[in-house]
Amino acid sequence: MDNTDKKILRLLQKNAQLTFKEIADQINLTQTPVFDRVKRMEKEGIISKYVTILNRQKLGNSLTVYSQVTLIKQTIEVSSKFDEAISKLPEVVECHFVSGSFDYLLKIIVPDMETYHQFHQMKLSVIPGVSLINSYFVMSEVKSTTEIPI
Repeated sequence: MDNTDKKILRLLQKNAQLTFKEIADQINLTQTPVFDRVKRMEKEGIISKYVTILNRQKLGNSLTVYSQVTLIKQTIEVSSKFDEAISKLPEVVECHFVSGSFDYLLKIIVPDMETYHQFHQMKLSVIPGVSLINSYFVMSEVKSTTEIPI
C-alpha cells in the first residue's frame, strides 16, 4: 500500500459515497487508476465493507452503556456460549474479550435507563456463565469515530 492508496482510504473513511471522479479530483489522478486501486483494496480485504452510520439519538436510542462482564470461569465452553448469546442481542453493538480483571467489555445502545434495566435483568444477566456485570453510563460523548488512523 502506497501513499496514494492511503489518501484514497482517508477520503473513503470520511465519505464512502464519494464517486471515483470526486476521489480522483482530490488526489490529482484520473478515474481509472482510482477505480483499479479501490477494487484491489476491496479484493485484498483492506476495504471490508461500506456502511451507513445512523444518528442514534434521532432514532430514539440515546443511552450508551459500557458493561464489564465477568464469567464464572474462563473456559472455551463458557466463553463460546457467551459469545453465541451476545451475538443474538441487537442492543450490544460491540463486544470485546479482554484481559484484566473482567472478561468482556460490551457497548450497549438503548433508548433509556428503564430499557437498559430490562435488558440487564432479562437478557444479559441470564446468559449462562455470567457471574458479575458492572455498568457505566455515558453522560456525554466526547469523541466517536469509525476512522482508523492511516
